[in-house]
Amino acid sequence: MKSWRLAELGGAFRCEDIEIPQPGAGEIALDVAACALNFADLLMRDGKYQEKPSLPYTPGMEVAGTVAALGPGVVGPPIGTRVLAFLNHGGLAQTAIAPANRVVAIPDCMGFADAAAFPIAYGTSHLALDHKARLQPGETLLVLGAAGGVGLTAVEIGARMGARVIASARGADKLAIAKAAGAESGIDSDTPDLKAAFKAIGGVDVVYDAVGGAGFDAALSACRPEGRLLTIGFASGQVPQVPANLLLVKNLSVLGLYWGGYLKFAPQVLTKSLQTLLGWYQAGGLRPHISHTLPFDALPQALELLRDRKSTGKIVITLP
Repeated sequence: MKSWRLAELGGAFRCEDIEIPQPGAGEIALDVAACALNFADLLMRDGKYQEKPSLPYTPGMEVAGTVAALGPGVVGPPIGTRVLAFLNHGGLAQTAIAPANRVVAIPDCMGFADAAAFPIAYGTSHLALDHKARLQPGETLLVLGAAGGVGLTAVEIGARMGARVIASARGADKLAIAKAAGAESGIDSDTPDLKAAFKAIGGVDVVYDAVGGAGFDAALSACRPEGRLLTIGFASGQVPQVPANLLLVKNLSVLGLYWGGYLKFAPQVLTKSLQTLLGWYQAGGLRPHISHTLPFDALPQALELLRDRKSTGKIVITLP
């Protein structure tokens, strides 16, 4: 089968012919129809992600397709079932192996591209806003990187939960996409005095930050007493250093959220969250924003779009 592979950290992915993998105990083999990209794919390639697979490895963390084979001891879903799955890696191949407890049947109304773009971005934002920050109707939510893969889902979910959503993103085009997803208003992240712009909102209850850097510092100053700051990632490459004295004086909380970590210590939390999200999708309440759908052989170009911030929402790779 065809599979994209990385032989050395920081190197280039190459498409290779490899043997079709077989599912082991507790595993399911999938015929992959679509695989979504994440910023984590770039970090993993460079050895900068939390998960560090042994080389060589196949990238790809979110896939959708049909069940091809069940490993020993696995009772379902039946072969041919349309499913999505979330992996540590291995999705950018014609066949992927997934732990059975990470494979979920998808509704008939959900296409494979939407399904591949769904679990990590929506799961991260729902878990962050609901489980961690306890976002309440009427509160003000500030989303940094609001047109990105996870940021846009935070806008959409925050609005659905009844919050007043303010989006921060680079440029008018990206802000327009965030507003279409439910943001009340937007602030250009290139604004010279970002701190003043955030303070002009009138107070922030929850900050959702997948970017880090100067935006976090500016948002911190705009928080109301008992504000909650969610650290989701550091796409800017700059990890914020939090002044504990300001946390103390304003009774603020900084909450870290690594969605994949729950797979190890509380997978039932992810399962419940994903069931809620798929229910919202079936009811027409969620619509993944996919800015680029590209064929399997276009992975290098897709990664460039991701690296250069030229995509909004998700990039999805499709297989014939």
